[in-house]
Amino acid sequence: MSTPYQQQPHPQQAPGGPLGTYTSPIAVRRATFGDALASEWTKIRSVRSTMWTLGVLITLILGLGLLFGLLIRANGHDTSTNDTPVLAFGSFGVLLGSLCVITLGVLTITSEYGTGMIRTTLTACPSRGRILAAKSVVFFLLAFVIVTAGATLVAVVQSAMVPYGPEPSGGEWLRATVGVGLYVAMLGLLSLAVGALIRHSAGAITIMIGVVLLPLVLALFMYTESLSGMRTFLMNYSVPSQLIAFYGSSMSNSGPTGWDSLWIITGITAVALGGAFLSLKARDV
Repeated sequence: MSTPYQQQPHPQQAPGGPLGTYTSPIAVRRATFGDALASEWTKIRSVRSTMWTLGVLITLILGLGLLFGLLIRANGHDTSTNDTPVLAFGSFGVLLGSLCVITLGVLTITSEYGTGMIRTTLTACPSRGRILAAKSVVFFLLAFVIVTAGATLVAVVQSAMVPYGPEPSGGEWLRATVGVGLYVAMLGLLSLAVGALIRHSAGAITIMIGVVLLPLVLALFMYTESLSGMRTFLMNYSVPSQLIAFYGSSMSNSGPTGWDSLWIITGITAVALGGAFLSLKARDV
């Protein structure tokens, strides 16, 4: 009678097998969150969209900030004669530059859906929550560092160029530099969450631009007395108004002041990221 068939050991089985088996020199270990961070950092710094958006962002923050400083200095404007803080002149470049941060936040995740690279990403790291967290951390830190550095440089140069009365306090400096960096980076993180929900670059960018600009535009066209409450609300809590609040200025006598804007955008972003996480878990690629 023939002997039962016995399966022979595979030539690439684990070490310790028969003579001639292959042992990979690459150490086998579980992937960690640090590996996901390294992967996302490699991706975000190696694509052209990052270089373009950050390049335009830096140009707007520094270019417009220094341009306003030169114009004010050339006109002999003294900020000590009015209520406009000297640091507030840097808000124009930051406000326009925030559109670049929004674009980059959306593209950080939607570009992978557009090219199909998301399939490779999910194959290498099946934990979708880890992927979303890694993208969020890498993008947030990158946006925060760039915006804070640009806002700080503009604030220092403008305070030296523009004649003013009392020196801005330490709290005003902190809000106009670190506070602005945190707010714009959080706004970009909200854009990343919307991109994860929409999974379409143009659609998500359009939605975020509407979130930034539409409330203020609608408020400007609400002339009737019956809409005065809604007009005031939209004016106070629009993104431009919240951003200007970090500079000690405002579009009206009410609305967020100091660090209030940061807590508002943080709460909204947390809800959006929670929805993005549930969407990634529930939906197929």
